[in-house]
Amino acid sequence: MSLQKARIKAFEDFLKKDVINIDQLQKLAFNGVPEEKGLRSLVWKILLHYLPEEKDAWQSTLLKKRQLYQQFIDEIIVSPGGPSDHPLNINPDSSWSIYFKDNEVLLQIDKDVRRLCPDINFFQSATEFPCFEIVNSNGVKRLHKRVEQSMLSYSTLERRGLGVSKLSNEIRRSSSVTSGDYTPLNEGSEAHWEVVERMLFLYAKLNPGQGYVQGMNEIIGPIYHTFASNTDVEYRKHAEADCFFCFTNLMAEIRDFFIRTLDETESGINYMMMKLCECVKKHDPEVSERLEKQELRPQYYSFRWLTLLLSQEFSLPDVERIWDSLFADSQRFNFLIYICCAMILLVRKNLLSGDFASNVKLLQSFPPMDVSLILNKAVEISRS
Repeated sequence: MSLQKARIKAFEDFLKKDVINIDQLQKLAFNGVPEEKGLRSLVWKILLHYLPEEKDAWQSTLLKKRQLYQQFIDEIIVSPGGPSDHPLNINPDSSWSIYFKDNEVLLQIDKDVRRLCPDINFFQSATEFPCFEIVNSNGVKRLHKRVEQSMLSYSTLERRGLGVSKLSNEIRRSSSVTSGDYTPLNEGSEAHWEVVERMLFLYAKLNPGQGYVQGMNEIIGPIYHTFASNTDVEYRKHAEADCFFCFTNLMAEIRDFFIRTLDETESGINYMMMKLCECVKKHDPEVSERLEKQELRPQYYSFRWLTLLLSQEFSLPDVERIWDSLFADSQRFNFLIYICCAMILLVRKNLLSGDFASNVKLLQSFPPMDVSLILNKAVEISRS
């Protein structure tokens, strides 16, 4: 039996148990989850606390959550108006007022989801399971239609106090990536990026204290891709609802990365960057000193690494492999620090010989590398 077949069998046997032992699953998943037979999709649902440990509760949990998600679509994605309402109504609680306010957020979401993973065609392609009542609404409930019709300026979208200001300058794949390349599909169909847009819009509406912050599209993308690529048709059919709740659970863990007022707390992004600096200093004082001397601060490169869980630094298959280990980390997200440290140490030769400009460029556009090398180095760092 090949090594891969043996790993698949190990996961299948483990997942047949009546009660899933999370500690054991974390140990098994840490070295990577096979994507065959929908295993990664199922394991992520458990590790992200969407599915309970008791297997006999899975079906009822899925049914309840999927019905709840449908309720969100029915109640939140609505058209404004009514007998006592009109677009010029100055009441802030009027349906038109809320509609226009929502469009401000929607503008940013739409801009971001249209550039998700441009190196693959998945997000531009049609989903097998479009949301019937939305794609057959003559465009009335299509979110991208609202954006096309809106005359609001993107400049209204600077979300003060959330995340790091000017995130748009910090978080981008490359200058060659432009928004608007992904075109909406015709009535009756919808592309995967339109599904992602709907999930993010619903998340923003249901979490008004945080709302949508640029970069969340990069967090939800790999989860949705994993679920929508499941070999099990029943799971694929409900990829949107399942992804929404897994994304919500993950954001509950990392949301402090996106909230500016919490930057200095133990769960905030500045604290994470400080831990990374300490890790580099401990394991390679020479590289640490070089970066300090050049005043190459971690904000210049690791803000994006940490906030987006490395989703912009690697290809989608590599990101999904890295996330197997991150989700299996019982002390999330300590292992993320070790991975980032490993990335720096693996290019130490270049960093020690490079000037400030070349080193910034190197870390902001991390060179292609076998992800297993990075993960093995991270494990080595974690144990020393």
